[in-house]
Amino acid sequence: MIVQLQDVLTGKQLGQLRELIAGSGFVDGKLSAGMEARAVKNNEELAADAVKFNGTCFNSLNRIVMGSLIRHTTYQAAAFPLRVAAPFYARYTEGMAYGEHVDDPVMGTGDRYRSDIAITIFLSGPECYEGGELAISTSFGEQTVKLPAGDAILYPASNLHQVKEVTSGERLVAATWVQSMIRDPAKREVLFNLSRSRDHLLETAPNEKFTSLISQSYVNLLRMWSEL
Repeated sequence: MIVQLQDVLTGKQLGQLRELIAGSGFVDGKLSAGMEARAVKNNEELAADAVKFNGTCFNSLNRIVMGSLIRHTTYQAAAFPLRVAAPFYARYTEGMAYGEHVDDPVMGTGDRYRSDIAITIFLSGPECYEGGELAISTSFGEQTVKLPAGDAILYPASNLHQVKEVTSGERLVAATWVQSMIRDPAKREVLFNLSRSRDHLLETAPNEKFTSLISQSYVNLLRMWSEL
């Protein structure tokens, strides 16, 4: 299941993020890559100890990005987050790309987590760069994604994907991963669709008998399938 999350970040928040990132130190993205991904990864990532702006630090970025993400209702309905990774901030300039790869199944050091879902939050809009599409391989073929600044894309971390070469400009994104309490992606999709139907009925026909039955089914499937 691939889900677009609209308006994760406001224009004001994007401005704050760009101010925090401006002039900060980026390092070779290969430093955070696994063995397989290292061979195809060509980007830069913000160094965690390099962000300084009026006394603020790397945690300020994460508070803005993750604070907005976890409050996003579509994210909650689609991801069922149990554990969420601190984001990486990646920059792609002319000639940079990230070849086809699959994300590591288990991430983190010390406090480890399973990467069920990958999320890319776009910090620069499509008008800022040429190329640089996120291309996700699915059973229906390749799906390419290039979203407005502030929007995000949520997709299974188990899918092969790549970032195509940036031919001009600068692509700036935040990337994070989620361990879901619904491990099976097919079950997550069933619950997501049922949740949307339930919300619609609760708004349009809250007193109908079938609204209660659908709500009960959603709640009990979530109870049955959750892994905590």
